[in-house]
Amino acid sequence: MRRGAAVGVSVGLVAVPLVVAVLGPFLPYDARPGLPYSSEGVLGTDGLGRDVLGLLLVGGRSALGMAIGAVVLAYVVGGLIGLTAASTRHRWLDEGMMRPLDVLLPLPSLLVISVVAVGWRASALAITVAVAMVNVPTVARLVRAAALDAASGPVVEALRMQRESWLTIQLGYVGRSVLGPVAADLGTRITLAVFLVASVNFLGLGLSPTAPDWAVSVSRNREGLLLQPWSVLAPALLLVSFTLGFNLLADRLVHRSRRLVESAR
Repeated sequence: MRRGAAVGVSVGLVAVPLVVAVLGPFLPYDARPGLPYSSEGVLGTDGLGRDVLGLLLVGGRSALGMAIGAVVLAYVVGGLIGLTAASTRHRWLDEGMMRPLDVLLPLPSLLVISVVAVGWRASALAITVAVAMVNVPTVARLVRAAALDAASGPVVEALRMQRESWLTIQLGYVGRSVLGPVAADLGTRITLAVFLVASVNFLGLGLSPTAPDWAVSVSRNREGLLLQPWSVLAPALLLVSFTLGFNLLADRLVHRSRRLVESAR
């Protein structure tokens, strides 16, 4: 019962901001402007007199969409690099693919993303790609390490003798061996991406200061926290709720995977 309750709480923490981000822009809500930091409307107004609830309904699209898109892109690029490096029979190719990524690992992620954000001002695509690229090295190393045993095993050799295509072998067999580690890493990876995207936007280096993004709203309205607390607390709570809930779900998934491995032994 307690496990079910914990999972339910975790799902609820993730579902609320996710539903707001996905369905919010399509809800028929009439956001009417008013005076700055007033109590008009459901949650009041922000420093520009905009309806806070109206901003919340459209701000999650960038706050969570950019982060999730960056993680998906990082796994696509890093996953292909990791699978290729693990399955190649040529050591020089393995070294040539992984060593350049090792050089990128020590670079400060937030600094790299901030430089890109400043160069391509208010570009959601540029920020998404930058967040993805700083995650590619660690994703590639994770996938390579997880796929190494399977890629060099007898099953792969048998599939090669049967003239199966590279994609069939890698995605059909080797790819399954990395699902556990990837699932365990997913919670931390998405949380980190949300943190990086929100940090850049909060610092004013990313999206426009008038964008409805949740992190931008927190940054722009923090001076009016005592006048209209919901203009800051509401978007901040949605960000915290998503990251906390996703981490709890990821921890549950890791523990469950470990129990399955131990029972299999």
